[in-house]
Amino acid sequence: MTPSTTPPASSILNADLHCHSVVSDGTLTPEALAARAKANGVELWALTDHDEIGGQHRAAAAARANGMKYLTGTEISVTFANETVHIVGLGFDPDDADMVQGLHKTRGGRGQRAMEMSDGLARVGIKGAYEGALKFVGNPELISRTHFARFLVESGVCKETAEVFRKYLTEGKPGYVPHRWASLHDAVKWITSARGMAIIAHPARYKFTPNEEYALFTEFKAHGGQGVEVVTGSHTAQEYVKYAETAREFGLAASRGSDFHSPEESHTDLGTLPFLPGGLTPVWELLADRIQ
Repeated sequence: MTPSTTPPASSILNADLHCHSVVSDGTLTPEALAARAKANGVELWALTDHDEIGGQHRAAAAARANGMKYLTGTEISVTFANETVHIVGLGFDPDDADMVQGLHKTRGGRGQRAMEMSDGLARVGIKGAYEGALKFVGNPELISRTHFARFLVESGVCKETAEVFRKYLTEGKPGYVPHRWASLHDAVKWITSARGMAIIAHPARYKFTPNEEYALFTEFKAHGGQGVEVVTGSHTAQEYVKYAETAREFGLAASRGSDFHSPEESHTDLGTLPFLPGGLTPVWELLADRIQ
């Protein structure tokens, strides 16, 4: 590789800034995740549980115990153009009252949604799905489709969680129930008001038209959003290139994270992603004073 194409040193950092623990829909504790991240060479880590920051102090302590640097994190579900979009927050104050209250409110609809999902599955002969899903839930406030998927695999309805989603838990299938989450404005405001950075998570996953995607990035930046996940577990190599260009176009910092949930289920392990492409501003440069 010639000097002209070598990424700057700031890009060559094994940062994993997107993963989940039992506090939301992962299967490992924050402490086990920290140990796994360290074993895989992660230098800067963040735990980003869905709509929840209850594991942050544990994660920060575990990172310190394993000799890693740490950024606080969460992944907030928002509704945009009738699609669920995820906004990662990094480097915020985990004790900020407005953020704690806002996330508690957005978690509130999950219980009713879960009951409706269970009813839908019962209508096609799958009984007891709600009670079965609860066995896999670390935090009942955060019961989700992933917990239902694990129950359907355990009970032999499907061989793997991906099959469950295809057959039962996506739009038009028996167990799918939409939920209206926080607004984009609210999520970005909670994060930035708590001195954190808002980041669009895995943008290639959303089923937007080019115009809708442009509107998402435009509105996100107008609300104070500053970053986008360029290298993430669900992106292809071509999508790394595409969203690196998007980051440059919108003047956004670039983030990197595996979106790891479970050793048995996740295709990308903690700390195993390629480095960020060159010519981008890594989010950790802008959050240097928030790194613990």
